[in-house]
Amino acid sequence: MDEKTRYVALRRVLILVLFCNLGVALVKILYGKIAGITSVTADGFHSLSDGISNIVGLVGLSVAFRPPDTSHPYGHKKFETFASVGIALLLFGAASEVVREVWTRWTSLHVPEVQVTSFALMALTLGVNGVVVLWEKAVGKRWKSDFLLADALHTQSDVFVSLGVLGTLVAIRLGFPWMDILASLAIAGLIVRAGIVILTESCRILCDENVLYPEAVAQVVRSVPAVQGCHKIRTRGRADDIHLDLHVLVDENMSVEEAHRISEEVEQVIKQKFNGVTDVTVHIEPTTEKEEHR
Repeated sequence: MDEKTRYVALRRVLILVLFCNLGVALVKILYGKIAGITSVTADGFHSLSDGISNIVGLVGLSVAFRPPDTSHPYGHKKFETFASVGIALLLFGAASEVVREVWTRWTSLHVPEVQVTSFALMALTLGVNGVVVLWEKAVGKRWKSDFLLADALHTQSDVFVSLGVLGTLVAIRLGFPWMDILASLAIAGLIVRAGIVILTESCRILCDENVLYPEAVAQVVRSVPAVQGCHKIRTRGRADDIHLDLHVLVDENMSVEEAHRISEEVEQVIKQKFNGVTDVTVHIEPTTEKEEHR
């Protein structure tokens, strides 16, 4: 996978999505404030957090795609994951802003006014968000970007929120203004839920949870001729930057040159069978050493 091509593709998507999110957020917040519809304003803040997360992503990606150096011999890929954590924190901030809007609405006892324009604007922004979600998911899966997939999940929650707001507008029009407050609280809950999902996935990567099943790796390694077994299989990293190390058992009488050749073959077959593996460390052990451990 060409890292430069990947970076350019992800950056292009984020820049275009940024403008879409900022435009949608501006429309919702301004109209929500003017019409006094708290749920629309809350939805606008949610969309604004989408735009801010795009900015965080652009900064994170610019660092993540730097080549390895003496201070970061494993590269900078996890900075993209750190950017995903930033998205989660922004979501929690957006949820608190929604709650503040609900409190203001509750204490003011203002009855919102819903017009045809309200439905038209929400339908328009809903369509924009729907296109953004599909696009981000497609590009994120193609280039294995956990940040872009997290951002797509973020925007997807905005789609569901907007659908809920449309229902709320109908309820207000039918004479149930209190639905505005309930919908806003529901929006806050959805925002928090999306943040928790993103934070959980990011922590899985940052805490070095196993990326590949050890049994699957062992099965592939044992298919290499002259390999008598393997153990201590460990993997960590992101889906597009997996680091793997393992111990391989070979005949105790094998020469150093032959053992080295076997280790290179093991590395090659692992990288062929498992996409995203960028680094493999093979520790060669004589069979008798393994038996002594037992």
